[in-house]
Amino acid sequence: MMTARTRILERILPAVAPVEEADWDDVYRRELPRIFNFFRYRVADGATAEDLASLTFEKAWRGRHQYRNDEAAFSTWLFTIARNVAVDHWRRRRREVPLEEAPEPAIEATPEDDLVRRADFHRLSSILDELPERERELVALKYGAEATNRAIAQITGLTETNVGTILHRTVHALRTRWFGKDENS
Repeated sequence: MMTARTRILERILPAVAPVEEADWDDVYRRELPRIFNFFRYRVADGATAEDLASLTFEKAWRGRHQYRNDEAAFSTWLFTIARNVAVDHWRRRRREVPLEEAPEPAIEATPEDDLVRRADFHRLSSILDELPERERELVALKYGAEATNRAIAQITGLTETNVGTILHRTVHALRTRWFGKDENS
């Protein structure tokens, strides 16, 4: 016979039961490329991006017992840590590293292809450098970390609609700068 007290306890206990420990090998394998790319977009230096990604996972490991699955997805929690690591990094450095200083990945191409790719990379880097900090961060999360608008909203505290609107306007502005005219005209 189930009492009212038993029914109440059954509803409360799942909410306060300990969170099951994450499979860290799986988390690392799945999330490392996204975390690393987020930092590559933010710091434009492979070695620094690796260091910051490592620091993110170290902080996540140390604070793993603070994660609450009822508040956010694990990847969102991890990217919140990554975002805080990036903020701390910039506070320490107090200067930005130009994106054009980032080492480029090795791709087999003709010298002409390589020259065009480098020119495009430098041009895009200078256009991105002109963006306000918030827009650069959203672009890094969206295209570097391949985060969804919902995840970006949870990480930044913006609404999902606001994230989508800002990204839409930012991409439109980037395209306008890239092509030298308004695409809609």
